[in-house]
Amino acid sequence: MSYKPSFISFDCYGTLINFEMGPTAKKLFNDRVSADVMPMFLESFRFYRLDEVLGEWKPFFNVVENAIQRACIAHQVDYTDADAIALYNAVSTWQPHPHVVETLKSIDQHVPLVILSNSMIDLIPASVEHLQAQFHSVLTAEEAQAYKPRAQIFEYMFDSLNCGPEKMMHVSSSYRYDLMTASDLGFMAKVFIDRQHEPNCPGYGVDRLTDIRNLPSLLGLTPSETLTQKA
Repeated sequence: MSYKPSFISFDCYGTLINFEMGPTAKKLFNDRVSADVMPMFLESFRFYRLDEVLGEWKPFFNVVENAIQRACIAHQVDYTDADAIALYNAVSTWQPHPHVVETLKSIDQHVPLVILSNSMIDLIPASVEHLQAQFHSVLTAEEAQAYKPRAQIFEYMFDSLNCGPEKMMHVSSSYRYDLMTASDLGFMAKVFIDRQHEPNCPGYGVDRLTDIRNLPSLLGLTPSETLTQKA
């Protein structure tokens, strides 16, 4: 089966850009958190980031700051203001996953690409530059005043594009942040890029890919078409 969406929207961090918040925190707290506690500490940090985005919108720095403070409190770890600053500043340095750039370049001339990210207006440009592809729109939680998985940020995208979900494909490596909401909103197609940081969740009508290079085939693009360069 192939899809003919009017737009393809992508989650950015984790799906396209290697989301290294956990590894960054592990390195930062290596001298304060023992090896046996570290997995639980990082899992708490991950969970609290999700919990922080479910309420009223706040800047992403505060999401990171509150989440790492809560993880430190939960595990009785010393915290300094420099910790949140270091974690936040690392975001713009993270690079794309393997084969992301070439895949995006192979389809951006065929279908308009959109980024829908839990990011900030001044934070996302560095990551977009790393991706090197042509994007029709780059939309952030700051503009929508809501984070995924809330429907409000998706609805902001529909309004911005003047396009409903029934004509769109959404691509993400996260069910919790993206694909469950995309399913509820009725996207034409949902694609799970399985990067093994979340389990596959059958039953949401999602196409699962273990290699992003297979994405063009879901669009019915042949190898010769994907190799065609823009004039």
